[in-house]
Amino acid sequence: MEQPDIKSWQQEIESELKDNILSFWMKHTRDERYGGFVGGITNELKVNDASEKSLVLNARILWTYAAAYRKYNDPAYLEMAERAYEYIISHFQDRENGGYYWLLDYAGEPVQTKKQIYGQAFMIYALAEYVQARPDELALQQAEQLFGLIEQHSYDEKYKGYIEALSRSWEATDDLSLSHTDLNEKKSMNTHLHVLEAYSNLFRVSPSARLAGKLKELIETMLDHIVDAESNHFKLFFDEAWHSKSHEISYGHDIEGSWLLVEAAEVLGDQELFRRTERIALAMAQAVYEEGVDSDGAVVNEADPHGWTDTDKIWWPQAEAVVGFLNAYQMSGQEHFLQAAYRTWEFIDRCIVDKTNGEWFWKVNQAGEPSYEQMKVDPWKCPYHNGRMGLQVLERLAKLDKQTNKEHGGAHHV
Repeated sequence: MEQPDIKSWQQEIESELKDNILSFWMKHTRDERYGGFVGGITNELKVNDASEKSLVLNARILWTYAAAYRKYNDPAYLEMAERAYEYIISHFQDRENGGYYWLLDYAGEPVQTKKQIYGQAFMIYALAEYVQARPDELALQQAEQLFGLIEQHSYDEKYKGYIEALSRSWEATDDLSLSHTDLNEKKSMNTHLHVLEAYSNLFRVSPSARLAGKLKELIETMLDHIVDAESNHFKLFFDEAWHSKSHEISYGHDIEGSWLLVEAAEVLGDQELFRRTERIALAMAQAVYEEGVDSDGAVVNEADPHGWTDTDKIWWPQAEAVVGFLNAYQMSGQEHFLQAAYRTWEFIDRCIVDKTNGEWFWKVNQAGEPSYEQMKVDPWKCPYHNGRMGLQVLERLAKLDKQTNKEHGGAHHV
């Protein structure tokens, strides 16, 4: 395969980011009646007025538009971020116990009040981004307080890592699972991955010695317990003592985790840990490249040790694959990773982007045909994976372009 042209790839990504993803959410998702953002929109753009509003969706909108404003300085993006922030603080924040509710009804009343650590982590991630976009002492304090609450109530002193969920008042609960598709276990890869990205982003704005220690320990915990040293895949669910409780492989999480681990180690600045992380992350990216990529360039959803079990191509693993493979190329210089990143992007543009109604389809089947049953907007369908892909890829391609110009005097193929 010929190497992609960096300039044209940058233009394609920027157009997708600004003219499709960011503009879609601004145009279609504001809830003018009850405030904040609507919780559900179908593929045909019909708003479900009764949809519940999730902490995950709202935190991800806050992160996305704060990050977009940081890049483009467009006041319309800041307005979206401020709208998300104000709604979250007014409706999701538990003023009595601290932390944030998991789910509200359409009118903004709490319906699930448990403290799901995954959701708390996304709030730290989003608040830290908001502070970088628009310095705000209160928002920074809220992020730091939430870090303290997670460490106080969710951290496992004996085995390390974090317990999945606690009650509204931060007591132990039996209701641990993140969604109906997740196991009801004490610990998960997914929660640790997003605590990792949250702590990495908080470290950028509040680099305390305590946070540095916790971030270092979390990276090591993930490398020691969550990455399977033999297969280079993430193990997904665990009891408190890190005994694995599942055999599934999630290629999207593997490739996402490969770059988030490197980013965390880079932010931390521990060179020895960074080298170890880079080595493991490269092996994870290679495993996804060898086992999880279909002939059309897309990443399939799941497998078990015997082979693929779910060949659907879901929107977010494709977004993460573009970033993850590009990251692997930047680490290694191995051309197949650059080609894999571009091929996945081409698949997204060809099959995942909804050219009629905007944004991205939730998934397509193995033949590339879209599913119309899943929502365009719901508690999990958000602008964070694809929006972040756009921002990350633009930043990474700019570095590659600069490097190429330096080495080859202006050629744009890498």
